[in-house]
Amino acid sequence: MIIVQIVKEPISTKGSRLTAEISLAGRNIVLLPFAEKVSISQKISSKEEKRRLETLVKSILPKNYGAIIRTAAEGKNAAILVAELKSLIAKWEDSWDKLSKSKTIQPLFSEYSKTTTILRDLLNDSFTNIYVNDEHEYEEIKRYISLISPEQEKIVKLYEGKEPIFDHYEITRQIKSSFGKVVPLRQGAYLVIESTEALNVVDVNSGIRAKTKEQEENTYEVNKYAAEEIARQLRLRDMGGIVIIDFIDMESQEHKNNLFKYMTDLMSTDRAKHNVLPLTKFGLMQITRQRVRPATEINTMEVCPVCHGTGKISSSVVIDERIERRLAYYVQDKGIKSFNIKVSPILGAYLSRGVFNSYVNKWKKKYKCKIRLTEISDFSVLQNEIYNENGDKLDN
Repeated sequence: MIIVQIVKEPISTKGSRLTAEISLAGRNIVLLPFAEKVSISQKISSKEEKRRLETLVKSILPKNYGAIIRTAAEGKNAAILVAELKSLIAKWEDSWDKLSKSKTIQPLFSEYSKTTTILRDLLNDSFTNIYVNDEHEYEEIKRYISLISPEQEKIVKLYEGKEPIFDHYEITRQIKSSFGKVVPLRQGAYLVIESTEALNVVDVNSGIRAKTKEQEENTYEVNKYAAEEIARQLRLRDMGGIVIIDFIDMESQEHKNNLFKYMTDLMSTDRAKHNVLPLTKFGLMQITRQRVRPATEINTMEVCPVCHGTGKISSSVVIDERIERRLAYYVQDKGIKSFNIKVSPILGAYLSRGVFNSYVNKWKKKYKCKIRLTEISDFSVLQNEIYNENGDKLDN
């Protein structure tokens, strides 16, 4: 029997990556059941703090166990670290019964819930509020934060508004604007992001941004805005592999060097392993970023209400016949005698042209019904909808 742990999800045609070096991650400590060593995060700079943490963890670690002390452990007191280490050991030892009875492939243990996993890795002092719209999740999050960061328990709040939480805090709008192919920047500039199997490409455009007297300074300023948003987009979409950025051309070597340093600083807070290379002579910057899971893709496009995603619409020559057939059905088969037809202004003008011989007047006489045209400026050219006198939409 071999115990393995999945350390990387399957991506595209590549399968999962497995390891026999088992680890259980906590907020401050990663437990290593089969390694008798204690490692400390390189991001803890104080030698005294490193010595304190190493001595403390070694004194409480059982035999045949090892640990990695994470950056978040810096400054934490012994009680917090002892409690966390005990919970990780208990979680590992609780899986032994399942292991002894196992005769086929089966999971021994898994991560905590997705919510608590995110909080474990990302929660810091910059969090001011955490809003939750599910009471069960709310209690679970409060309980978890009381263990890992008791002083922040009060920032967890239950959202009880009638409006959907994503709409109330405008999350939906932010997702639509952030995950599209075109990402707007400040003052008219924008990014175009294209992802393929081999690499990700980001094109920086100044758009309609007003020109300043100093074109070089203006270009450098736009590129800095773009660098800020690109660093954010890489984390937001969890883009991995090779990223090629086509910045706006700059002549000044000083500006090129400064932009490289600026991007390096922006990427320094990225938790994924990465490498940033200076701009080439063509103004391209290359970034490699650890690919742990498939990039997050959210489709921000909506199906066209006229063509229903086919890319084709009915001929404008027969649009009146299509509307008339639907009217005939509702009058003759459903017995409806009063209609409000909502149309685009262009289609409305077409159907009502002619004082006595318009299509609308002919339909009124032919089917002995009342018809009112309502022009909707947001409708596309041939879009139309039929409603009864009570305002109920008749079309599916």
